[in-house]
Amino acid sequence: MNFKRSTTSMAIAIMVLSLISMTAIQQDAFASSGMSITATADKGSDTITVTGMTSSGYTDVTFLVTAPNGNIVSIDQVTPDEDGNFSVEFKVGLWTEDGLYTILAKQGPGIYTLTVLVEVNDGMTERTSETQSTMEGIFVRNLTNVAKDSGLTLDAASFVNGDDRFTVTGTTDRVSEDVVIQIFAPNGNLVTTAQVSATLDGEFTVEIVVGGPLWKQNGDYTVTAYQNENPNYTDSIVVDILDGTIVPEFGTIAAMILAVAIISIIAISAKSRLGIIPRY
Repeated sequence: MNFKRSTTSMAIAIMVLSLISMTAIQQDAFASSGMSITATADKGSDTITVTGMTSSGYTDVTFLVTAPNGNIVSIDQVTPDEDGNFSVEFKVGLWTEDGLYTILAKQGPGIYTLTVLVEVNDGMTERTSETQSTMEGIFVRNLTNVAKDSGLTLDAASFVNGDDRFTVTGTTDRVSEDVVIQIFAPNGNLVTTAQVSATLDGEFTVEIVVGGPLWKQNGDYTVTAYQNENPNYTDSIVVDILDGTIVPEFGTIAAMILAVAIISIIAISAKSRLGIIPRY
């Protein structure tokens, strides 16, 4: 009788240990929480590929694609594999609205929700490589780093010290859409807005005139260029304005050098006058 009790107790103990071990393995496999999605497309393609990874591998991922006008153009659902990976493709041939399409990936009620933007024109995709992720820890090291291979960039602002105007140059891979330039004062107020078209090489230039009541503040003015709501098509630089003229970064040093030069001239002049005074 005692032997049977011992055997039963041992069996229960082994079962409990097995369950604990299985739970520990599952927790280690999905120790980090989050989801990541990457949308890729070649220029002139009719296919958008979305790949991803999730730490909740037992729940389907639902996709909702919305056109620029807000209409839903596609819905899909995929089941992640045992490692949490998933993939889905969208055909854009029947997407007649030109612009940025929003691809929303959602897993379960209130678990994970991510979005990426893909540009479509005339039923064909623009070159796309965009990643959104909330993953942390070990899963991040398994993701491919996607470089920004498209978009808009402000190169520089050129000017002459003390001038009342400066020139902003930049590049973009979207030559069919104008570039909007906005300049904000140090207090955040909008000072001026300009619009310029890029050349066929993707380069653009705009000249900004400094002066007037909106430029009275001294300090850093933020120059922002953008083409659309995609973050890849927005960039900013800073220009220092003092008393309505542009100040280079080395302005303080130049002022110090000028001050030293003036002091030296005064000192030399004083010595010269003392030297020519007749002695009696």
